[in-house]
Amino acid sequence: MSDDHTHVREFFTARAADWDSRFPNDGPAYAAAVAAAGLHQGDRVLDAGCGTGRALPPLRAAVGPSGVVTGVDLTPAMLQAALRAGRDRHGQLMLADVAALPLRSGSLDAVFAAGLIAHLPQPGENLRELARVVRPGGTLALFHPIGRAALAARQGRQITPDDLRAEANLGPLLARSAWRMTSYVDEHARFLALAVRED
Repeated sequence: MSDDHTHVREFFTARAADWDSRFPNDGPAYAAAVAAAGLHQGDRVLDAGCGTGRALPPLRAAVGPSGVVTGVDLTPAMLQAALRAGRDRHGQLMLADVAALPLRSGSLDAVFAAGLIAHLPQPGENLRELARVVRPGGTLALFHPIGRAALAARQGRQITPDDLRAEANLGPLLARSAWRMTSYVDEHARFLALAVRED
């Protein structure tokens, strides 16, 4: 496992047990982001870096009983927290690395990724891997329950010009990774960038 993976796993392992209690009011923001992602009944959707599975209930509601919901995460402790919360009722949970997904090419209609992009060790390659598993015309939702400025303030840091989530950086990064950004919102209460898988 690379040092990047080790760091990410250690970071989230230390926080898994109380993750949901630290952010108890995020549910409506997740539901609104899933609604904005434009999923349909019967869709096959991946929650990439699913953590404790907070997106799984609204994803299941969006795709219905005929849809497929899969959550993957690199950190066993986060998946265990998702199991304790009963979120496996809404989708399958898998221990997997988004850099090398155990999924067939073009097998999904959409990817939902909450708080993921800042933790990707090789963002371009990792976004291409997400594109690999999505059919042409499928969608990607990059979400965070608070915007960039609010997150930076929470973490006691300043936003820098090289921030991957800045619109000027994210659009070209997605374009180089087989995605076309279609919508970008960065406000205090949420960050949501939507993209379509190019042919």
